[in-house]
Formats: sequence, C-alpha cells, structure tokens
Amino acid sequence: MPRKDQPPEPEFNLENFLPYLLNQAAERTSEEFHEHYRAEYDLTRTQWRVVANLGRFGSMAAAEICRISHIEKTAVSRAVSVLESRGLLARSRDAADKRQESLTLTPAGTEVFRTLGKRAIDYDDRLRSRLGPHLSSQLEAMLRQLILAAGSGDGDG
Repeated sequence: MPRKDQPPEPEFNLENFLPYLLNQAAERTSEEFHEHYRAEYDLTRTQWRVVANLGRFGSMAAAEICRISHIEKTAVSRAVSVLESRGLLARSRDAADKRQESLTLTPAGTEVFRTLGKRAIDYDDRLRSRLGPHLSSQLEAMLRQLILAAGSGDGDG
C-alpha cells in the first residue's frame, strides 16, 4: 500500500510506450514497402530480408541471417526453402565447416535483389522527403543511438 506522501504511480499507456511506437512505425513503413516485393515477386517480408542480406553481404549461413535480421531460425529456414525452390538462392557446404551450409543468391536472385534494391532506395527517398531532410536526419541519428543504447540496456522493453 503506497504511503500518503508518495505521488500515485503513473498509469501505463500503451500508445505512449516507446517500444510500441517504434513497432507501429516499423510495421507501417515495412508494410508499405512490402507491396513492392509482394506484387512483383510474391515474396514475404522474411524472404525479402533473406534476399536483401545475401545481396548486401554475399554468401552466409542461415544462422548469420537470423543474427543480423533478428528473425527466428524457423522463419529463415522456411524462407530459404521457398527461395531455393524458386531458383533465387543456392545452398552449398561451407568449405571450412562441412556441417554448415552457405547460402548464395543465384543470378535470378541477384537480379531480384538489384531490382528491389533500387525500389527500396526510391521508397526510402520518398519516406525521407515526407519527413523533410532535417527531421529525417535527426530520426536516423536517434534510431542509431537507440539501437546502441538498447543493446546495453536492462532488457525490460
């Protein structure tokens, strides 16, 4: 029971909870861009992220994609299977560790990455222009700072 001289505890408001706001912004902007890769290539968000990581960083293991993208292993595994069946990526045994598979975009996958990469740049430019250069630059800096700060936080979010 709180003492009479203590201020009342603040009431929790989800709409003001920073992780919730960040999630809402991420979902809205991701969904808007999702229209591009779904309409043209029938890709899911996870499939696009696998393609984007392989296109950006080159061959890597699925575990590395999970780590970089913060996507669950089963979701990446399903995405890899679909992308492989569609001829967009290939698997091979890692030369250094035969237990590990290395994933690589095929020429068709590389073309998807290049096409969608250009659309992603255009989408990012439009999003930034909606915010204006000053606010866009501030937001990017704040998000980068938040990523660093959250990495050293207590994990209660």
